[in-house]
Amino acid sequence: MADSSMDVVSKVDRQEVDNALNQAAKEVAQRYDFKGTDASVGWSGETILIKANSEERAKAVLDVLQTKLVHRGVSLKSLESDDPKPSGKEFRIESTLKEGLSQENAKKVSKLIREEGPKSVKAHIQGDELRVTSKSRDDLQEVQRMLKAADLDVALQFTNYR
Repeated sequence: MADSSMDVVSKVDRQEVDNALNQAAKEVAQRYDFKGTDASVGWSGETILIKANSEERAKAVLDVLQTKLVHRGVSLKSLESDDPKPSGKEFRIESTLKEGLSQENAKKVSKLIREEGPKSVKAHIQGDELRVTSKSRDDLQEVQRMLKAADLDVALQFTNYR
């Protein structure tokens, strides 16, 4: 019987992020506590830019965005936000999306699979993803459960399950 395999990746669904951003922008424009504060959220190239007239308002807009992302099924581990920075008369927060497994994180996941996973499972780093192979599909499912339960600082998805 052939080996079963799956890929462990860290990707973000850009359409879901865009939908969450549009929902957050609409809520910020309509909410009473944001009236007259020039609060806004939107894309600025590849980053998400949050603007408001005070540091607290900027953090509140970020909280609205995070809530919308969670509702759309996007992990907050893939969103990296700076602290509010003053820029003229407004405060800005720049957020970026983290995609792909870094070499460091891929090594952590690989080591975790070797140490705690079933013995028949092999993990190989391939660029920004991790290929996990085993004779048994049950072992691959066990690895999935183990990685979901582990407290890693990246959002993991499992693809190409064969």
